Amino acid sequence: MRPVDHTHDPRTRSWIESANASNAEFPPQNLPLGVFQADGLPRIGVAIGDQVVCLGTLAAAGLFNDSIGVAVHDHVDLTGLMSLSVADRLRLRHELFQLLTDSQSRLARDASLQQAALWPQAAVAMLKPVEVGDYTDFYASLYHATNVGSMFRPDNPLLPNWKHLPIGYHGRASSLVVSGTEIRRPSGQLPPAQEGGSPTFGPCRQMDYELEVGAYVALGNRLGDTISLAAAEDFLFGITLVNDWSARDMQRWEYQPLGPFLAKSFATSVSPWVVTMEALAPFRSPAFERSSDDPVPLPYLEDSVNKAQGGMRVQLEVSLLSEAMRQQSLPPHRLSVGSFGSMYWTLAQMLTHHASNGCNLQPGDLIASGTVSGPERHSRGCLLELTWDGEFGRPVPGSQRTPLHLPTGEERLFLATGDEVIIRGWCEDPQRRTIHLGECRGRVV
Repeated sequence: MRPVDHTHDPRTRSWIESANASNAEFPPQNLPLGVFQADGLPRIGVAIGDQVVCLGTLAAAGLFNDSIGVAVHDHVDLTGLMSLSVADRLRLRHELFQLLTDSQSRLARDASLQQAALWPQAAVAMLKPVEVGDYTDFYASLYHATNVGSMFRPDNPLLPNWKHLPIGYHGRASSLVVSGTEIRRPSGQLPPAQEGGSPTFGPCRQMDYELEVGAYVALGNRLGDTISLAAAEDFLFGITLVNDWSARDMQRWEYQPLGPFLAKSFATSVSPWVVTMEALAPFRSPAFERSSDDPVPLPYLEDSVNKAQGGMRVQLEVSLLSEAMRQQSLPPHRLSVGSFGSMYWTLAQMLTHHASNGCNLQPGDLIASGTVSGPERHSRGCLLELTWDGEFGRPVPGSQRTPLHLPTGEERLFLATGDEVIIRGWCEDPQRRTIHLGECRGRVV
């Protein structure tokens, strides 16, 4: 686990005044990393207040040590930083914190350096933080897995293996897109209208989103090597917001016997900002409290530190903005609120299990949590669950559904063309500055 230190002190202010506002998403205690485009070039940056600071400019000015400078100079995304040692990643945070909070730092005193390094966030385009080589999506929420299982297997919602290992599937890295990218409604095989009938081919009619939290891999492991749960946190660089778009009708027809395929591979949206594990240190929490009836995890998935601090106090919110709402200048309508603390498996357990067969993870790989859902209806992380009339622990057959009602009088069982889904996340604590994960949005076209 990363230490809580002076960079988390809620009293510290930045000489960049916009970072000191009480509602600032990116105060100096946050310092998320991302890649932005300015003057036609991709640049590695850190968000502070309403500005983004170019790390390449700081490195060229000699403000970083050799290993950090090389990681910035030799890459156009965050892969180099994700390959750094834990010590160098912590050193990067400390050096950025000093540059952005000390009014006597070189950056604070040098107006020409500021002019070259600081860019208003409103004036730049955000890119994907990493050109991800591999992407794995897990299924780690007990509430989500039970709800979805109840729709199709009311008497046996969870399959026998679910509480023994983190279930996941290999996603499609090439269709990962940055927040703000339009999402084209996919076409595919749709299930027969009646049992024994033939499928049809056409546009998906049951388009859905999935609220997820992702984590980028750091360091990586050699093929054949494993990663112990005690070491897993060192292999996590930071977290981001993920929307794993889903074509539910296509998924229902194709998922047996091998699981998700074309219903998932057409698009997955990610936030442009990566909140580092160092920034998250004050917001760690115990892992999910398992029932006394649950099986004890096998030894490689059980660890006292993970049990005590493997969770994260990340709050999540999903909103929807329809075309009619946009035309009437209405604000986005909140669909759900939830907590990442409701996840049955921790990110460290997901990573350890992923590498337990010797699979070689690489810096910049993305693992996603699967849909984040809680025990109440308002905390469900997708429309498939939000419109379902069953209750966790008391399932009813899947055909009973109630549509959501929007401020315009529109109803939704699934997404309509023109709908924009907006996911936001933040960490809060009465004794700390609230830090945000930014947002992950996409409009269906």
